[in-house]
Amino acid sequence: ALSRRMEENMEKELFKKIDAYKQTVIDLQTHMIACPAVSPHEGGDGEDAKAEYVMSVLKQMKFDELSVINIKDPKAKNGVRPNIVAKYYGQNRKKTLWVMAHLDIVPPGDLSLWKTDPFKAVVKGDKIYGRGSEDNQQGVVSGLLAAKALMDCDVRPPCNFALLLNADEELGSQYGICAILKKHGKIFGKDDAFLVPDGGNPEGTMVEIAEKNMLWVKFTVFGTQTHASTPHSGSNANRASSYLVVKLDELYKKFNKKDKLFAPESGSTFEPTKREANVPNVNTIPGTDVFYLDCRVLPCYKNSDVLAEIAKIVKSVEKQFKVKIKTEVPINDVSKPTDAKASVVKLTQAAVKAVYKNNPRLMGVGGGTVGAYFRNAGYPAVVYSKLYEVAHQPNEFSSIKNTLGDAKVFALISLNFK
Repeated sequence: ALSRRMEENMEKELFKKIDAYKQTVIDLQTHMIACPAVSPHEGGDGEDAKAEYVMSVLKQMKFDELSVINIKDPKAKNGVRPNIVAKYYGQNRKKTLWVMAHLDIVPPGDLSLWKTDPFKAVVKGDKIYGRGSEDNQQGVVSGLLAAKALMDCDVRPPCNFALLLNADEELGSQYGICAILKKHGKIFGKDDAFLVPDGGNPEGTMVEIAEKNMLWVKFTVFGTQTHASTPHSGSNANRASSYLVVKLDELYKKFNKKDKLFAPESGSTFEPTKREANVPNVNTIPGTDVFYLDCRVLPCYKNSDVLAEIAKIVKSVEKQFKVKIKTEVPINDVSKPTDAKASVVKLTQAAVKAVYKNNPRLMGVGGGTVGAYFRNAGYPAVVYSKLYEVAHQPNEFSSIKNTLGDAKVFALISLNFK
């Protein structure tokens, strides 16, 4: 009983300390928003300026280890993409709870849709407006403040508490976590776990532990171009392509299992999306037509089985319309789920309920997150944050209250991750 009272007092002290960080949230966001870390592959300079600022903040704190992993990228400023590692030692130095957030942002898009300068922080009540404020600077700040509270209260948690602030998440993590896992994987221990504050919902009830497999397929239909008035002399690639689009709906019947973890999209999805231009004029039957299929496949199925079924459908369309169809697979990603019984999962649910007084539930998503890279590498990962879901939108904003709340969640998890 005495031990429990001590724990409760420690929690109260940490929470009180975090509540006092409101101005710190504003200051951190203001400086980071002014450092537009847009990928050099989308016309920006990369994360260099933001990483330099964040490092200046971290150096003033009591981290026991602080380093930068630079991944070479000739297009980036100074030729590298910086990834920051900051570790605060716990009682057991062989086990680490990592908070992974990313430094890069997407471009602002159409500036006419913004009510404020996307790279100048504007505070209105609880909201901080600016590109990157939610995606993913809320996660950067909440992780940093959880560490700060532990340090300011002179608390050493049972495990190490560490920040992993990565580059290149928005364009696939080639210069971020993928490179780190491949070339610097020794920084992680076999008993480590990861919190990824880069997904969630406004209610703060979404504890994401699984993702659907991602499969993108490109179809190029080859027919014979001819004048529209003499269709008999050609082979209409557009007609065959359109028929194939409808025919691919058979995938919904073939792979029809449901998983309530992924509600409301509880099944696999197979959606035709992008279509490329074929001919510029109305009176020509196109000889070539190109479209794409975006597949989000439940983990109970194999992507290879989906591709095999697609091949059968393609063959039948080729025969019926006397065309040739080339299929390419730009993306073929498989994601293992995190075990619902994993310690970090249970601790996250308990911490969220304690902080936000809600009823968090385990969920899966159709979109991809960096959590998948950790899961596929054998580490338990939980994607969690209380978000308004305005990432990539004009007038993006983050919530100060949510940032402080998430910091409490992460600090509380660290106190119990043994």
